[in-house]
Amino acid sequence: MDINIQNKVAQWLNGNFDPETIATLKKMQEGNPDDLNDAFYRNLEFGTGGLRGIMGVGTNRMNKYTIGMATQGFANYLKEAFQGEIKVAIAHDSRNNARFFAETVANVFGANGIKVFLFESLRPTPELSFTIRHLKCQGGVVLTASHNPKEYSGYKAYWNDGAQLVPPHDTNVIREVDKITSPDDVKWSGGEANITLIGKEVDEAYLKELQSLSINPDINKQQHDLKIVYTPIHGTGITMVPETLKRFGFTNVNIVTEQATPDGNFPTVVYPNPEEPEAMSLGLKMAKALDADILLGTDPDADRVGIAVKNLKGEWTLINGNQTAVLIFNYIIEGRRRKGLAKPSDYIAKTVVTSDLIDVFAAKNNIRCYNVLTGFKWIADLIRRKEPQENFICGGEESYGYMIGNNVRDKDAISSVAMICEMAAYARSQGKSLFEQLIDIYVQYGYYKESLISITKKGMKGGEEINEMMRGYRENPPATINGSTVVTLYDYQLQQIKDIHTGEIKSLDLPKSNVLQFVLADGSKISARPSGTEPKIKFYFSVNAPLDNAANFDKVTAELDQKIKGIIEDMHLK
Repeated sequence: MDINIQNKVAQWLNGNFDPETIATLKKMQEGNPDDLNDAFYRNLEFGTGGLRGIMGVGTNRMNKYTIGMATQGFANYLKEAFQGEIKVAIAHDSRNNARFFAETVANVFGANGIKVFLFESLRPTPELSFTIRHLKCQGGVVLTASHNPKEYSGYKAYWNDGAQLVPPHDTNVIREVDKITSPDDVKWSGGEANITLIGKEVDEAYLKELQSLSINPDINKQQHDLKIVYTPIHGTGITMVPETLKRFGFTNVNIVTEQATPDGNFPTVVYPNPEEPEAMSLGLKMAKALDADILLGTDPDADRVGIAVKNLKGEWTLINGNQTAVLIFNYIIEGRRRKGLAKPSDYIAKTVVTSDLIDVFAAKNNIRCYNVLTGFKWIADLIRRKEPQENFICGGEESYGYMIGNNVRDKDAISSVAMICEMAAYARSQGKSLFEQLIDIYVQYGYYKESLISITKKGMKGGEEINEMMRGYRENPPATINGSTVVTLYDYQLQQIKDIHTGEIKSLDLPKSNVLQFVLADGSKISARPSGTEPKIKFYFSVNAPLDNAANFDKVTAELDQKIKGIIEDMHLK
C-alpha cells in the first residue's frame, strides 16, 4: 500500500472519529485492499459538479467528516472574501443521508458565525440557486449527486451570484479545505441560533419567477388540456413541477405514481437519470396507455429533464438532449421575435459539445451565440461578465440541462419542463407535434445528428488510463477519421486551435480544460472529454447533412447513423 494511503488510514484510526467509523475502517483493513486504496488514495476535489463520490468511510468518500471538513474550508474562505454579515442557503435532494448531510453543513456554517437559511425539506437544485440571489446570500450548498446511482452523494458549492464555483474561488476553497487536516479543525456545533428554516415563502417567489418566463400564456390557456405525463423519478421535481405546470395553465397533468414518492433507494430504476431509457420506461408505459401528447422526466435534484414524444409514425420516441436544446432555443428566439420582446443585446449560450445547429440558426436570426466549457458554471460566469451590456435569454447543454432567463444561475428542469410543455402547446395550436417542429428546423437549417459514448474506468488505475488516452490523442492526433481528413484540432488544455494542414495555431479564449475536438473535412466533429465528476471519458460525435424535405427524414437519419458508426469503429471505441 502506498505510504500516503497508509498515513491517511492511520490518521483516521487514531483521530477523533466516531466508533462506527473506526469499526468500519478496521473491517476494511481485513478485507479487500483495493477498496481501502480507493477510499483513501485521494481527497475529494471540486470538479465540474462540485464534490461528489460514493458514500462511505475514507477521504475519497462522502461522509460526515469529508463534508464537514469541506464546509469548514468553505466557511473560512467566505469569511476571507466578504466583510460583515455572511449568509448561505442550503438545500438537499432525496438521496439517502441527504438531510443528515445538509444539517451537518448547516451546523458547521452556523458554528462559524455564518447565518444559514436551511430548507425545511428537500428542494430542487435550481431553487437553491434562485434562493441565494433572492435572499442576497454570499454562498450556498446543495447536497445532491444529481443523476448518479444510489451509492453516491454530492456537495455543490455556490457563490453569491447563485452559480457554482469558478476560478479563482474553486481553487481557493480547495486550498482552504486542504488546510483542514483533522475533524478537530472543524467547528461542529454551537451556532444553532444562526440557522433559520425556510420553505413556502421562498417557494412562492421562485414559482412567480418561473411563471414570468412564459412567452405565450394565451396559447397555454387555449391548449390547457394538453395531455402531459410527468415522472420525478423519486426526486425533488415532485415539489415544484406540478404546481409550475398548473400556474402555466395546464390542467391535464398525469404523474407516474410508482416514481412520485421521493426515495434515495430509487427502487424502480438502476440509474435515476432521464437520459437513460430504463428510467423513462414507466413514464412511457403511462404515456402510451393515456395516448398522451408528451412525457417528461426529471432527475433527483431536478436540474435535468428528458422528454418523449410521438414520431412521424405515431411511435413514442425519446428526444436526446441536443434535440431538446434545439427546440427550446429555437422556440425562445422565434417566440421573442413574434411577441416583440427581442432586443439587439440578446444572446444565447451553450457548451462546446452541444449541437452546432444552435450556432447555425442563431447566426441566421442575428442572435449572438457564445460557446463555453462543459458545466453550467461557465454559462453563469459568462452572464456575470456580460451583464448589464448584453441580455442573456437562454442556455443549454447536451446532457439534458437548460437555463431560461437569468435569475437562476444553474440548469433548471422546473422552468424547462414548463417551457417544453408550452412549446408542445404552441405546436399543437399550429396543428403539429414537437417532433414535426424539430424536422421543420432540420429542413430549414440542416440536419445535425449527435451521439455520445461514455467509457468507464474505475478507481485509481482508471484515472491513469483515461489520462493516457488523452495524452495519445493530443500528441499523436489521427490524420483521418472514417475516411475524412482531420482539418482542425481544438485543444482546450493548451488553449489553442491548430490547422492540421498548415500547422497554423490560433489562441482559444477559454479557460483551460482537458478537452480535445477533431473537426473533419466533411463537417463532422468528434470531442473527447474526461468527466469532472465520474471515472469516465466521454466521446461526443456530431455529423450533419442537408434535409430537403420531411419525407427524406428516415433516409438521411440512416445515412448519418452509419457515419457515426463508422467514426466509432475507426477510432476503436467499441
